[in-house]
Amino acid sequence: MPKLVDIKPLPNYRLWLRYEDGIEGEVDLSDLAGRGVFAAWQEPGAFDRVSIGTGGEAAWVSGTDLCPDML
Repeated sequence: MPKLVDIKPLPNYRLWLRYEDGIEGEVDLSDLAGRGVFAAWQEPGAFDRVSIGTGGEAAWVSGTDLCPDML
């Protein structure tokens, strides 16, 4: 599984990602925002509180996470 080493939130529900092998880029998650568990992202500032979780996933304080190989 690819290992996520850096993550930064961008406007409009996008993330900038960098993996341990040097691959980096942006992913657009706007199609998820407001749906099911991702509704929490619509609270002001919620999406911006993303971090790398203990298992290497993109994680938010709301408990939402996304596997690095999905991104």
